Parts: sequence; C-alpha cells; structure tokens
Amino acid sequence: MVHFVGAGSGAEDLITVRGLKLLQEADVVIYAGSLVNPGLLKNKKEGCQVYNSAYMTLPEVVDVMKKAEEEGLVTVRLHTGDPCLYGAIHEQMEFLDELGIAYDVCPGVSSFCGAASALNLEYTLPNVSQSVIITRMAGRTPVPEKESIRSFAAHRATMVIFLSTGLLKELSEQLVEGGYPGDTPAAIVYKATWEDEKKFICTVGTLEQTARDNHITKTALIIVGDVITPTDYRNSELYNPAFSTEFRKAAE
Repeated sequence: MVHFVGAGSGAEDLITVRGLKLLQEADVVIYAGSLVNPGLLKNKKEGCQVYNSAYMTLPEVVDVMKKAEEEGLVTVRLHTGDPCLYGAIHEQMEFLDELGIAYDVCPGVSSFCGAASALNLEYTLPNVSQSVIITRMAGRTPVPEKESIRSFAAHRATMVIFLSTGLLKELSEQLVEGGYPGDTPAAIVYKATWEDEKKFICTVGTLEQTARDNHITKTALIIVGDVITPTDYRNSELYNPAFSTEFRKAAE
C-alpha cells in the first residue's frame, strides 16, 4: 500500500493527525526533501527506509514503491502542503495503476492556507472578493493560454500565485495588463509557517523591487487582491442579529 501524505505547509505540527499516524507506521518514506520539513522524519519508526525524492527521477521513485510492495511493506510518499496542488501525484498514480499497487491520499495543510495565516488574512471577504484563483506563471512547465495570469487578472478576484518568485517582473506586467491597477495590494510570503518565515506587504507594481530588497528568490507565495488591505467590506450575514438561520431566529 502507498499513502500519499500531505506534510503541511512547513511547521512540523501542521501535519494532520491522520498523516502523522501513517508516517509513524510506514516501513518506507519517500519525502520531497527540497520542500518538506525534515523534522517530520523524527516521527518515523526504527528501521524505516527513507528516500529523498529531490535526488530521484519519477522511475526511481516508482521503483522504490514497487520494491516495497513486493516485500509487503507500507510506503508513505510525503509531499509538501497538500498533494493535490502542484504535487505531481497523478503521474505516480498512473504507474501504480499499471502495477496494480493500491494507494490513497491523505490531505494536508496547503501553503496557501499557511500564507493566509501568516498575514491574518481572510481570502473571501463579502463585498471585496468571494473567489480565490490559485495558479502559477508559465515556466519550464507551460500553462494553458486560457489560464494565463493575464486572463485571470481580468476577474480582479483574490489570486494566490505559486512557483513564480523568479518571474516577478513578468508577473507584475501580466497582472496589470490583465486588469489589476499597479497599486493593487500584494504580498510576498516566504516559507509560510516555517521558523524563518518572512512576509512583506507591497503592491502589484512593486513586487519585483520588494523581493529584490529583501533577497527573496524562491520558496515564496505571491498574493494579490484588495483582501490584503481591505477598506470597504461587509460583515457576514451569518452572524447578523437581523438574519435568520436554521439554528436561530432573527432578533425582533
């Protein structure tokens, strides 16, 4: 059995209870060493085999899983954040399907949630933004044209941008060309929830300069939208005394 486990956004105690239990019981752990907090490996049992996938190719990862399965061992594939976001898990699952190896997925705390917590931020504020666009700039891995930053920017919704810290000049240009004014609030969150977390509030137009001034070149999320510094939002109707719900009547 192979368990794909979300390690969380960085802090050791942000792995889920289920994920921790699976990690503690694993005979083999393959972890994304360039991103997953190595402190989590303190939870492995004695004799557990550990592999760092930062130095491995996809066939090598699958070979380890296959060998473990042949030996009747339980494998945990430990991914950063939540595996469903930029986790490259589908390609692994296809190989496992071909080999007839069973697997499941344990969700984790994504770094986009960790970044919001770092900023004490609510992504969805009534009257400001009720949608969150999670995306990335095109790099060595292309992005479909219909999902370009420019096209998404036209919505002026809250945007969380992964894997793009080295492309901030182009990112700012595409955001402005798409519809965000240059003075739209933006934020850079470096290593959200890690001990060395850093966070910077800026604007769409000053993203590149802010990163340069603070020596941020990778491992950061970019957040764009008016929810960062809201000035005009509505309170939720859910807790409005004049609003009836299934559980309480409106005040008279």
